[in-house]
Amino acid sequence: MSPKFKEYNGFVFKIFSNEEDRKHIHVIKAEKDAKYWLEPNVEIAENNGFNSHELKQIEKVLQEYAEEFKERYAAHISKRIDD
Repeated sequence: MSPKFKEYNGFVFKIFSNEEDRKHIHVIKAEKDAKYWLEPNVEIAENNGFNSHELKQIEKVLQEYAEEFKERYAAHISKRIDD
């Protein structure tokens, strides 16, 4: 299951449960996607198709909601481990 954390301006922010434990988030819009680390700092890990303007929009949202995303990530992963 890949919970959707937020949707903003067509960007969908979500995680994939079966990946590494380092907190991160995926951003998807149409056929484009990117992966960002949430710790120790917000930084891009992979980009598949977003232009620099879109990346700036994404990073603005990630900076604003980073703490909430980290908390929700941790809560989701703990549910996965407890299952």
